[in-house]
This record gives sequence, C-alpha cells and structure tokens, in this order.
Amino acid sequence: MSSRLSGKGGGVPYSRFPRFQNLMAELSADVFDATLLESTLPLVPGLSERLTDGIDAADVGCGSGHAIALMAEAFPKNRFTGFDFFDEGLAAGRAEAASKGLSNATFEAKDVATLSGPARFDLVTAFDSIHDQARPDRVLAGIAEMLRPGGSILCVDIAASSNLEENLDNPVAPMFYSGSAMHCMTVSLALGGIGLGTMWGEQKAHEMMREAGFTSIQTARVEGDFFNNYYIATKG
Repeated sequence: MSSRLSGKGGGVPYSRFPRFQNLMAELSADVFDATLLESTLPLVPGLSERLTDGIDAADVGCGSGHAIALMAEAFPKNRFTGFDFFDEGLAAGRAEAASKGLSNATFEAKDVATLSGPARFDLVTAFDSIHDQARPDRVLAGIAEMLRPGGSILCVDIAASSNLEENLDNPVAPMFYSGSAMHCMTVSLALGGIGLGTMWGEQKAHEMMREAGFTSIQTARVEGDFFNNYYIATKG
C-alpha cells in the first residue's frame, strides 16, 4: 500500500475523489447563476464600466468554466481565460462556450502554482479555489505577476476567522472544519503542499495577499451569502 494511504501521512490525492469536481460544479453553478453578474462582479469598484468597454480577465481554478461562460456571454467585448488542471472540467467549459458561440472564452490546462508574468490581465477571479491549492502562496504571487498595474483580484472564499476561538459561534464551522480535514487539506498534502485548508480565514487571506504584492485589500459580503467572504485587492 502506498504511504500516502497507509496512515503514514502524505495526504489523499484528487484522483481518490472522482465525484468531487462534478458535485462542486453543480453546487457552484446555481450560485453563479443567482449572484455572479448582479451582485459579485459589481463589488469591484469601477469594474462594471470596464467590463462594458472590454478588458482581459482570467479565472484561476475555473473548474467546469461556468462562471467564464456567464461572464463571456454578458460582456462580449471582454476576453476571458480559464486556468485549471482538471481535464474533465476544462472539456465541460469548452463545450459550454462552444454551445453558446463564445469566441471570447478560452481554457488552458495548467497547474496554477506555475502562473507567472508577463502582466496581461486586468482582472483575475478565484472562486473558492485558493484554499485548495498545494501552494496558495505561489498561486497568489503568480496572479499578481499576471495582473497589469492597477489590476484587481476578486477572490471568493469561505467566511471565517483564522483563529479557531472566533469561529466557535459559527453554526456551520464544524461542517467546514470537517470538509477541510477530509478533503481540502489532504489533497494539498498529497501534492506536497502546505495543507492550508478551508478555514484559512480572513486574517490569513489578507496576510498572504499582502505578501504576494497586493495592496488596498478589502473584505466584502454579498447579502444573503453567509458562507463566503469576497476579497478585493489591487496590484500597485
């Protein structure tokens, strides 16, 4: 038996969770349909006007690409690129874009820990994907390199504190900690990562974004969504 599965540590790889990506795609699609265009994107100051004029945008850890399809359809002057290493999800994203005739949506198979410059994007989104990464520090640094000066990152992730004692009154915290231990942390460790986990929290998120080179980091919320924080930061 592999040491990764024999109780000697090392984590459990993504391949041992064959339905996870599909399940998450189904859950997130409903959220994107309900909130992405009308509630989430307007959180970034001035973004609505820039999207109307046309910018270059990327989605990191894009999964099945449904968010990209929604944005590309709503803002035809923009160019959207999705990055992920999940082949099945990328195929689904390409299929949806093709079915809608979206020539402004492309998808690239890539380990997002290897993202780097040159600066070519005005906006990068990351929807509940940073905490799963083996090296989230490298992912955030790569995103900063890819952004043009004044560009923004919109990072949506679990609403929590980085301090355990401050999550004790959160009724869904036990579920998030359980999911973190049973999936998010272990798949990171299986890739040789740091095991950040679902409950990295607001303080750690701000810290890691500052270290990656972002400035003016803010935390916003969307009415009715008590699961997520919406981190907005700019590249100086």
